[in-house]
Amino acid sequence: MTAFDIAVLTTGDELLSGELTDTNTGTIAEILSRHGYRLRCSLSVPDQEKEISAALTYLVGHVQFIIVTGGLGSTGDDLTARAAARALGQAQVINEEALEMIRQWFVGRNRPMEPSNERQALLPQWAKPLANRYGTAPGFRIQHQGCELFFLPGVPSEMKAMFEQAVLPILQQKIPEVAPLQQRNYKLFGLPEPRIESMIPYRQLPQGVDVAFALDYPLVVLKLKATGHDAGELLDQAEALVMKELGEHIIARDGESPEANVAKLLTHAGLTISLAESCTGGLLASVLTRQPGASAFLERAAVTYADSAKQDWLKVPAELIAQHGAVSENCARAMASGLRHTTGTDLTLAITGIAGPDGGTIEKPVGTVFIALASPSGIHVKRYNFSGDREKVQRMSTYMALEWLRRYALRQLESRHK
Repeated sequence: MTAFDIAVLTTGDELLSGELTDTNTGTIAEILSRHGYRLRCSLSVPDQEKEISAALTYLVGHVQFIIVTGGLGSTGDDLTARAAARALGQAQVINEEALEMIRQWFVGRNRPMEPSNERQALLPQWAKPLANRYGTAPGFRIQHQGCELFFLPGVPSEMKAMFEQAVLPILQQKIPEVAPLQQRNYKLFGLPEPRIESMIPYRQLPQGVDVAFALDYPLVVLKLKATGHDAGELLDQAEALVMKELGEHIIARDGESPEANVAKLLTHAGLTISLAESCTGGLLASVLTRQPGASAFLERAAVTYADSAKQDWLKVPAELIAQHGAVSENCARAMASGLRHTTGTDLTLAITGIAGPDGGTIEKPVGTVFIALASPSGIHVKRYNFSGDREKVQRMSTYMALEWLRRYALRQLESRHK
């Protein structure tokens, strides 16, 4: 076995039916990667004792560390502890230490403990309980045939806390010499992945720097990775090369979101904005107002979905809509102009389009979107033809609007430093 023989086993019918997405495996993998470890494999099985037991039996024979999530609750379909006892040939008994953990959880919150919660203390005979600060279900740890098994709750917040506090320190104790991985992420907008890859100067990148990609529609995430004592220096060199080629398309970095970056730039530039959204239904305003301090730049936002709202709130002439349509360059221009006249903000941005699935024509198919930006220097309008379903058209429109705001704010900041 290698030092990286680590497996994750997730349990739950809902993971295999598509009702829920397995985020626990990704969380564990990300934390492990950050500390220099990697997963060998991951499995998902339903809430069936035989299936869980069979998966554990298989993994015990192939890996050194097993991290199991799910099935530790108080209901009848929480079968992980019983399946573990079966797979490891141990009796299932009430663990007094685990039972006291459960009791204290309820005492600390001044809540009555239900009789069904006692079954969460039914663990394999030789299990060592792991404290759960955020829920009723204790985790537990077992050593079996040279394999370390960790059983964690399926609730993501509980699982993550227990993994970082109880499991990771043991891994680091068992394998202390692993060199942590350093990674930098760059979120790019406006270029397809093949085009981005063709622009990366691979031959100039320092040896030891790896490049990877991920998609987060409509963004492409470029990842630079390196390990070792000089990883930071190597990534600095690689970053300088990447920024030279792709810098203008990077809309956010590392853990920052595009909307957080735009909010920061607008604030630093001292710009105020107001928004008029039609086909996006307030999505742009929503992502911007998630950012702390959004009141520093966002004065107001309106969802002017119907023609009557455009006429009443934005003073778009009825005859203009009748002649050119609500989805048109003329209407987008009038929306931005009317809003700026009313608000007096530095910028007003308007979005109007056909998100679908219905409403398209030959001249204006589904995905036709007009964005208009009014500023002291005038009004700029552009037509786009986005592809995909309704959600994708709305999301793409929102990110394109964010990109307009980002570039405008950057130009303002750069002009002050000239």
